[in-house]
Amino acid sequence: MNLHEYQAKSVLRDYGIAAPRGVVVASAQGCASAIDEIGGDAWVVKAQIHAGGRGKAGGVKLVRSLADLTTAADQLLGSRLTTYQNAPDGQPVNELLIEETLPIARELYLSITVDRAAERIGFVASAAGGMEIEEVARNQPEKILKEWVNPATGLMDYQGRNLAFGLDLAGDQIGAFVKMAKTLYRIFVEKDLALLEINPLIVTADGRLLPLDCKMGLDDNALYRQKALAEIGDPTQIDPKEAEAQSHNLNYIALNGNIGCMVNGAGLAMATMDLIKLSGGMPANFLDVGGGASAETVAQAFKIILSDPNVKAVLINIFGGIMRCDVIAQGVIDAVKEVGVNIPVVVRLEGTNVDLGRKMLAESGLSILASDDLDAAAKMAVNAVGGH
Repeated sequence: MNLHEYQAKSVLRDYGIAAPRGVVVASAQGCASAIDEIGGDAWVVKAQIHAGGRGKAGGVKLVRSLADLTTAADQLLGSRLTTYQNAPDGQPVNELLIEETLPIARELYLSITVDRAAERIGFVASAAGGMEIEEVARNQPEKILKEWVNPATGLMDYQGRNLAFGLDLAGDQIGAFVKMAKTLYRIFVEKDLALLEINPLIVTADGRLLPLDCKMGLDDNALYRQKALAEIGDPTQIDPKEAEAQSHNLNYIALNGNIGCMVNGAGLAMATMDLIKLSGGMPANFLDVGGGASAETVAQAFKIILSDPNVKAVLINIFGGIMRCDVIAQGVIDAVKEVGVNIPVVVRLEGTNVDLGRKMLAESGLSILASDDLDAAAKMAVNAVGGH
């Protein structure tokens, strides 16, 4: 689960990390009181969506009058902002963060994430802040600094200093950076985060370090113990089908293709999507129903897939281990009968009770294309939508 920028900065302030003064508004009528509270003669207005690249997409504007601020608010609020991270549909702008302007001397990059290869929490920093970090890593890898944290000790002072020196900080800035980095690590652990990114972390003209932007992503598996943060999640920022899937404990991610996928197991789901691409098609979603799904869960998953108007065929690929193939078959049959499917459905079953599952599908009287080979099933699905 992701937080909005203003929510992430509120968490920073709770831990004693200063952030730019700002006010959140949900209507243009709130702009006047917002700038009265902030003060100054220029402000930055930021669309609050769960995606990066807002500035390039017109979601971040510098304004110097109440009239310009109101105009910007009218343009952004209620719109859908499309960036390189959420194309093609974009996300709705329901709130704006209005912040003070600051004299920026330098822009830095700082983030914390889980490095699964190293099995450690890792810090990533760069003097090339304000840019897309993927582009920096690709074109200027020497500018990427990393430090891995031993979970027994936490971030050590010398590691913080290594990063500070690499960022060309000096004097009191070094101590301030080390203190901030250690606090950020504490936030990361205590709030069960999967990502904490500050881009840019600015050095002001008077030498202060401030997070000009901040992203926080929580580990969904830990939301049960982060109830306060879970309650402020914004469901409007995710695809409605994804929200529906979450309510049924399904792992669903909407994509831009036209072949719906239902698979049990994340690795098998990735392989299935790869085979669809290899066969000349485009998957419409990632959907892992898990190892212990019931016939009812499978039926719900099927309905979610079919709720996407772009889906022109469905490929169901199940390897029955914990989940039995007859359970999958019953769920598919129930869903097809209830929804009234009029698009091709390709089913590949293998594993526990596979013969019974295939028999149930064959005797269902439904127009279901069966295959016992995954490669052949992928080709059948692609051919069904007019692919190669």
